[in-house]
Amino acid sequence: MRYHVTLPSGREIPVDVTHLPDGQVQVSVEGRTLAADAFGDGASTHLRLDGRGVELLLEGATPDVGVAANGRRFTARVESDRAREQRSAASAGPAMGEGLVTSPMPGRVLKVLVREGDEVLAGAPLVVVEAMKMENELSAARSGVVKKIYATPGATVESGARLVEVG
Repeated sequence: MRYHVTLPSGREIPVDVTHLPDGQVQVSVEGRTLAADAFGDGASTHLRLDGRGVELLLEGATPDVGVAANGRRFTARVESDRAREQRSAASAGPAMGEGLVTSPMPGRVLKVLVREGDEVLAGAPLVVVEAMKMENELSAARSGVVKKIYATPGATVESGARLVEVG
């Protein structure tokens, strides 16, 4: 999985983390691939690269992670490709007043929470789509009446697929 680590200086470093079948972890940073050992207690994670060299202590949860490395402490922003896609899809959601709700990314419809003819308020949840093992509750951009339901629970949908229309 690819992560984007933004340092306090604003410099962004792409980091690829690969979990190998034997349980080992590989970390690729700026063209170097290193073996990584990770251990921790849930609140913090110790990461040793190539069995020597840099030892990192990571504290907290994404996106803002406390880092201690080589006697220095700082906070870095860590964001996975998946989190970026979801943030981008959420911010690109339906335009204000637009009544058509579409899938922000490929996924599977888990639940349709309304029926045609239902009155809904802006912000009301309409449908739940599972994408990349995360549930995304999609809401009405405006108040109105549910005119048409295109989504069916269990159906696979593509990015941009029509789900619900509110008029």
